[in-house]
Amino acid sequence: MEDSEIIALYWTRSESAIARTDEKYGGYCRAIAYNILENREDTEECTNDTYFKVWTAIPPQKPGIFRAFLGKIARNTALNRYERDHAGKRGGGEVEILLSELEGCIPDTGTSGVEEECEASELSEAVTRFLSQRDEQSRGLFIRRYWYAERLSAVCQRYGISESQGKSALYRLRGRLKKFLEKEGLMI
Repeated sequence: MEDSEIIALYWTRSESAIARTDEKYGGYCRAIAYNILENREDTEECTNDTYFKVWTAIPPQKPGIFRAFLGKIARNTALNRYERDHAGKRGGGEVEILLSELEGCIPDTGTSGVEEECEASELSEAVTRFLSQRDEQSRGLFIRRYWYAERLSAVCQRYGISESQGKSALYRLRGRLKKFLEKEGLMI
C-alpha cells in the first residue's frame, strides 16, 4: 500500500490505518525504538505509543514523507521513554554514550519556548547541510550512529570497517561538525 493511501486512511479515521502502518513500517519503528530502549516490551509499548501519536497528528498534519514522519515520532517517543525511565540514575548505556559523544559539537541552547524551537530548527537545518556535503559512507555512519542509535559494532559491520576505523571516522566527523557549526554561528 502506498504511503498516500495510508495517510488517506488516517484522514478518514479508518482504524485500518494503524494496521497498514504496522504492516509497512512496524519493523522500522521497532528498530528505532529498540536501538534506544534495548528492551522488547518497552519497544512494543513505544511502537504502540508512536501509532497513537500518529493517529492524533493526522489530521491536521499531512506529512510529506510518511516514513520520516514515523521515524521522528518513534525516535522522540523512545528518547522520552528512556529519559523518564533513567531519570536520576547513573548512565553508562548506549544513549548516554551517544549523548556524551555529541556533547562537544552540538550546542545546548539553554533557552525555552519559541526561541528554543527556532534555534533547534536552525541547528537541524545546519546539520542537514553539513551531512549533505559528506560522502555516502560518512553520512551513513553519522546518521546510523546518532539518529538511529545503532551500536558502533553494527554500524561498522554494515560499512565493512573495523570499530577503530569507525570511532576515528566519527571523531573526525564530530570535529568537522563543530567547526561547521561555529562557522554558521551556532556554537556558543
